[in-house]
Amino acid sequence: MLPVIVIIGPTASGKTRLAVQLARRLGGEVLSADSRQVYRGMDIGTGKDLSDYESGSGRVPYHLIDVVEAGEKYHVYRFQEDAKGVLEDLQQKGTPAIVCGGTGLYLDALLRQHQFTGIPVDEALRAELNELTEEDLLALFHQTPSAYSPRADTSTRKRLIRAVEISTYLRQHPEFSFPAQPKETPFLVFGLNPPVPVRRERISTRLQFRLRHGLIEEVEGLLQKGLSPEQLIYYGLEYKYLTEYLVGQHTYEQMTRRLETEIHRFAKRQMTFFRKIERDGIQIQWLDWESDFETQVDEIHNRWKGAPNQLIGTNPEKS
Repeated sequence: MLPVIVIIGPTASGKTRLAVQLARRLGGEVLSADSRQVYRGMDIGTGKDLSDYESGSGRVPYHLIDVVEAGEKYHVYRFQEDAKGVLEDLQQKGTPAIVCGGTGLYLDALLRQHQFTGIPVDEALRAELNELTEEDLLALFHQTPSAYSPRADTSTRKRLIRAVEISTYLRQHPEFSFPAQPKETPFLVFGLNPPVPVRRERISTRLQFRLRHGLIEEVEGLLQKGLSPEQLIYYGLEYKYLTEYLVGQHTYEQMTRRLETEIHRFAKRQMTFFRKIERDGIQIQWLDWESDFETQVDEIHNRWKGAPNQLIGTNPEKS
């Protein structure tokens, strides 16, 4: 069985470009592990960078990008099932797979096949939780611990609500079988982590570029297509702050300042989560950030060729 290559890192770390170049080298295909790139019409704000997949030598195939309409709910359990199907298909064809993404919860669910992703949604509870502030939600989460608590991702309001929902369900259903499913797919995980000053500069530069080249128009177009402000705000970051700006809640200057601050915070939370899953047993091989893409591709390629046919993405001492 071919090991699946996984490339992780915070926003603006260069994951997509590296994954695409690696796919070209191996004749492989890319599977996106990003919770917002699944939505059609949400291109600039989610950083799909679809032009990276095209070149004179042909298009690199990709998966789980543009698979549902904006406004539709897509969640980690659905991702887990969709990704499993894609990877099984690629394995059967003997095609190398490169998973690329920054959504820690999706990556963790894929790597360790958590059963908790199948816990049902409780709409009544969510309605109650939506009335609370993030501070109150976090306090409630810590007041009501469960077997899920040490593994929870509380980096956004949406995920914090889901974490409370899962913990509530587990307390109410102690018979629920929580242990991870048997791990069948071998994973080889690589990480990109530029120094904080470099990451911050990249985020700020990229945000200004996107604002000048269509991000505002993208959000305007989604509103014109019938998505409500509440639906777009649900997706967070760019879609939250651009929507609030367009409906008159912020000035342009307020919007850009607050959005930039939140993206920096989001990148920090991403790295915190990656370090957490590393402590929990996922072995991440961090690449030299100063190396050029060709050198990084060479390193991944060489390790992939020499990888044993076993689960190498998990630290056996912590499994």
